[in-house]
Amino acid sequence: MPLADIDIAGLSKSFAASQVLSGVSLQVSAGSLVAILGASGSGKTTLLRLICGFERADAGRIVIGGQVVAADGVHMAPERRRIGYVAQDGALFPHLSVADNIVFGLGRAARRHRRGVDALLELVGLPASFAARPPHELSGGEQQRVALARALAPEPSLVLLDEPFSALDAALRVETRSTVAAAIAAAGATALLVTHDQSEALSMGQRVAVLRDGHLVQVASPADLYRRPVDAALARFVGEAVLLPGALCDGGVACGLGRLPLAHAAPAFGQSVTVMVRPEQIRLLPDGGVRARVCDVTFYGHDASVRLAVGGEHVIARVSGHAVPLPGAEVGLAVDGQVIAYPADPG
Repeated sequence: MPLADIDIAGLSKSFAASQVLSGVSLQVSAGSLVAILGASGSGKTTLLRLICGFERADAGRIVIGGQVVAADGVHMAPERRRIGYVAQDGALFPHLSVADNIVFGLGRAARRHRRGVDALLELVGLPASFAARPPHELSGGEQQRVALARALAPEPSLVLLDEPFSALDAALRVETRSTVAAAIAAAGATALLVTHDQSEALSMGQRVAVLRDGHLVQVASPADLYRRPVDAALARFVGEAVLLPGALCDGGVACGLGRLPLAHAAPAFGQSVTVMVRPEQIRLLPDGGVRARVCDVTFYGHDASVRLAVGGEHVIARVSGHAVPLPGAEVGLAVDGQVIAYPADPG
């Protein structure tokens, strides 16, 4: 399979009076998987449709594997872009067998001989015996694997996945995305995954690009995105975040959880700040620490979310499921690691 990098520069798209994408620029290295994360309406699917060629960009440029496929006066037809596409529901043809679905986009001779079907089924973690089955005999996760095999069959330069796991239940979603990620890596394909699921983006993407209201607000490794989101709104969107008023002090920041070290140099936006702490950083102590009262507990089994009153603030701590305190108990709090500071909320 030929590898292709992607270079997107200044991409914009409007529908009627609504600006859906504005000046989006993104570079994807050949052979990597980048997750595009955003809430509904952020422009994720429109970005994929522009890359595929299903829509024309109003402005900007898309280059795939060194070839300009979209620019001012240039719009390469979708079928010439060598892109494999996996839709949200798999979009398998119900009247065709698994094998015929997989070879559907190939030339006539390859379709007749069902060339490569067994190898592709193995690649996506399905037995060769599935080749003769109709799609309705497969589970949702199995159908999505067949859809991926169909996308990989023509040896595309790029694979696009448009929220391919959103219709699956939680357990099947985790299993299927693990298999799909392994298959894409084994095929050596360049891939873009569109999702609104933060855990999916963080677990699958080698990098994560976050779209918000049509703008690309941050592109980073999963760890950097989670630990150092560029603003408080993104901190809330990517996982749970405890946000507290604070003030800069020598070498760190002071807030309701004590004096804490910053993950970066002291910011230049003034003395008053908003401090961001992740719930799993907050450790409960029987003695010592900042004193707090347990308001309530939400138990998940392997862990629990504990809401605590600290002075006039409420914070959330994430604790192990075997160490859950009782509501009303008084505990001490300590914060592990460094925290992030943002400009204070003017409200």
